[in-house]
Amino acid sequence: MYKATVNPPIENHEVPDLREKIGWGRRDQDYPALFKRCNFWAGIRDGDGQLIAFGYVCGMGLEHGYLEDVMVHPDYQRQGLGLELVKTLLDESKRYGLGIITVTFASHHQHFYQLCGFSPSSGGVLQLD
Repeated sequence: MYKATVNPPIENHEVPDLREKIGWGRRDQDYPALFKRCNFWAGIRDGDGQLIAFGYVCGMGLEHGYLEDVMVHPDYQRQGLGLELVKTLLDESKRYGLGIITVTFASHHQHFYQLCGFSPSSGGVLQLD
């Protein structure tokens, strides 16, 4: 069983490497700035120490937080790592004093986020870059 850790040390290339493995753009320019700007993050490593899951919560640190960039290495998907990661981030959100967590996801991920306790709602996304 893999265990998520809150705010583990992560090298600047590790999240971009994982993003690339799941088919997202690397966004190398975001690291290490993301670690300085988000409220907290969590990661899961395999037995060899490779980062295989990652996600974070950002916001002003008041009542509302935003769950972002939840990702699991393709070789480890559908094994409960995503649930473990989100549960850890939600537990940390409570400890942090957040009362509302929002997440934006593609419709094919709705079942996963409902399993994590989220209620679907309408909203909108505008990509500026």
